[in-house]
Amino acid sequence: MELIDTMFGPHIDWKQVVLTAMTPLFLIAFAIEWQVMRGRGRREPFQIKEIVANLMLGGAYQVFEVIAHALVTAAAVAWFWQHRLIDELPVNGWTIVPILFAVEFCYYGFHRGSHRIRWFWSAHVVHHTGTVMNMTTAMRQSLLYSITGWWLFWMPMVLLGVHPSVVFFLYGVNLAYQYFVHTEVVDKLHPWIEYVFNTPSHHRVHHGRNPQYIDKNFGGALILFDRWFGTFEPEGERVDYGIAQRQPTSYNAITLNFHEFADMWRDVLRPGRLIDRLKVLVMPPEWQRPATAAVTAATDSVR
Repeated sequence: MELIDTMFGPHIDWKQVVLTAMTPLFLIAFAIEWQVMRGRGRREPFQIKEIVANLMLGGAYQVFEVIAHALVTAAAVAWFWQHRLIDELPVNGWTIVPILFAVEFCYYGFHRGSHRIRWFWSAHVVHHTGTVMNMTTAMRQSLLYSITGWWLFWMPMVLLGVHPSVVFFLYGVNLAYQYFVHTEVVDKLHPWIEYVFNTPSHHRVHHGRNPQYIDKNFGGALILFDRWFGTFEPEGERVDYGIAQRQPTSYNAITLNFHEFADMWRDVLRPGRLIDRLKVLVMPPEWQRPATAAVTAATDSVR
C-alpha cells in the first residue's frame, strides 16, 4: 500500500475509480442488452424517460461521491484507519478470499440495513423507484449515500487492519459485478451458480414489490448470506418492480433523490413525543408514529 499511497495519495476513493473506469463497458453492455431484447420483441423495459432518469441519477451520484469523499469521507475513514486495532493485514493468496467474503458480508449488512432502517432507506430508496428493469437501473443511485453514511458499514474491516484502499477497491469490484444482474435478458442459470452467486433472477426478486419479494435477496456478488440468514426468495411469479409505499411518478432527478428524505424529516418534525420522533430515523420505512398511524387509520375509514 505504500506504493499506492505514494502514487495516488492515501485516501483515494477506489470504489469510484473502479466504477468510472467500468462506465464505458457498462454502456456497451446496455446497448447489447437493448438489441437482444428488441430481437425478442421486448421493448417495454426500455422506456426512454426511465433510461434518461437512470443516467442522470448515476452521473450525479458519481460526481457527488467524489466531492463527498474529498470533503468528509476520506477524513472519517482516515480516522478509523489511524485507530485500527491491529497492524495492517497483508493481501496475499491466504487472505484475499476471507477479505472478499468480509466485503460481501459488510455489503449484506449495509444492504439489509438500507431496507430496514429508514435513515439509510432515505438514500437507497432511489435505486428501487424504477418500475422497469434494464442495466441502466443499476445506475439509479442517490446523492445522499455519503450523507447517510454508507461507508460506516465497512469500517469494522478497516479497524481490523484491512487497508481502506483494499476495502473500497474490492467494494467497487462488487458493485461493478452487480451492474450486470440488473437485466431481464438472462433467465435462471445453472443451479450451482444460482445457489452461490447473486444472479439476474435473484436480483429481479430484490427489486419486486410483490409481497413475497419485499426485503429479500440482499446479496451483492453472492447469495449465500441470504440463504444463511433467512432472507432468500427464489423467483416465481412475474416481478412487479418499484416500491410498495409512496411510489414516485416523477422522472425529475431532484424529486427522485429527495422525496423520501423530505418525507422522513417531515415525520420527525411533526409534533409529538421526542422518542417517537427519533424512532422515525431508526425504525423500518413502513413504521409510523402512534399519532400518525391513528390519523392514517381515521383518514382511511372516511374514504
